[in-house]
Amino acid sequence: MIPVNEPLIGKKELQYITDCVKSGWISSKGSYIKNFEEKFAKFCGVRHGISTTSGTTALHLALASLGIKKGDEIIMPTFTMVATAYAVLYLGAKPVFIDSEERTWNMDVSKVEEEIGQKTRVLLPVHIYGHPVDMDPLIKLSKKYSLFVIEDAAEAHGAKYKGRICGSMGDMNCFSFYANKVITTGEGGMVVTDDKRLAEKARLLKDLSHSPKQRFLHTALAYNYRMTNMQAAIGLAQIEKANILIEKKRRIASLYNDNLKDIEGLRLPIEEKWAKSVYWMYSILVEDDLGISRDQFKLELLKEGIDTRSFFIPMHRQPVIKEMGLVDKKKKYPVSDYISDHGLYLPTGLALKDKDVLSVCETIRKIKKRHASRAR
Repeated sequence: MIPVNEPLIGKKELQYITDCVKSGWISSKGSYIKNFEEKFAKFCGVRHGISTTSGTTALHLALASLGIKKGDEIIMPTFTMVATAYAVLYLGAKPVFIDSEERTWNMDVSKVEEEIGQKTRVLLPVHIYGHPVDMDPLIKLSKKYSLFVIEDAAEAHGAKYKGRICGSMGDMNCFSFYANKVITTGEGGMVVTDDKRLAEKARLLKDLSHSPKQRFLHTALAYNYRMTNMQAAIGLAQIEKANILIEKKRRIASLYNDNLKDIEGLRLPIEEKWAKSVYWMYSILVEDDLGISRDQFKLELLKEGIDTRSFFIPMHRQPVIKEMGLVDKKKKYPVSDYISDHGLYLPTGLALKDKDVLSVCETIRKIKKRHASRAR
């Protein structure tokens, strides 16, 4: 079986985590936490990094640090992982959904301004599948309407927008270090920011808001979102080879591009001229000309020993969100619906070898040929 994802864990990760265990500092204190936060922030080109337990809690923490409350509105894409919406809902705020644009499948920034109202507080773009959102129009809108910007860069470690690192352009920006991410700690997340005041607030809120003057005296309703020193040890080893991991992702994508570009019925991911994608997952659309549905294609790949994943299901189709009355039935999201119904991602794990990628491509050609002959 060729897995859809397998992390690349090496000798340095084992060395650091062994050192961590031997030191006895296995919980949320220890030198690896501080080192990882500092090096990851530097990697992003910002001053402050605040580690958390997950990408979801990073988003929740960022929103809470900005003072988001019940009734506030957060503009975000409908096509994203549900964690983005959950983080908004935890605070009683309302997600306002935007359809995708057809080229990169990111939030269609041309549709954002019409959704800005008196209750809007945050623009929350998500860099989908490792390709940057077109950020300049959003930054311009944030200044025009005095809004915060939070980048959800969970899938975009090291991706660049016009030379700027994703996760460096918003007021607060969030990452996930889940096992399938470009940089992993197994589970974990990070909030990064240039704003010292927001960083200090986030640090308090993530650690139960212990008073700086007296421990066990708590100054606000807060959370326990502390990353462990063991997770940070893995993360430190990962960030030290971040450029290697990013280039490996791009090499995998290049191999797929070269070997799948002439297969009619597959729409391959694009990379805009102003972007550097990290191809978190190599994502494709299965269209009618392939002669087989997305779900059937997925099943046939599995029978050949190739694991895949379907695209996210948009937020406006999620039962939990519809039941909360948060979906305007009059609004349509045709691009998000289409890519959700036709999309899947192929094996893109960092442990993949070139021969694995070529084997996937060969199998796809075989499936295409089989169905083309049946059509005749």
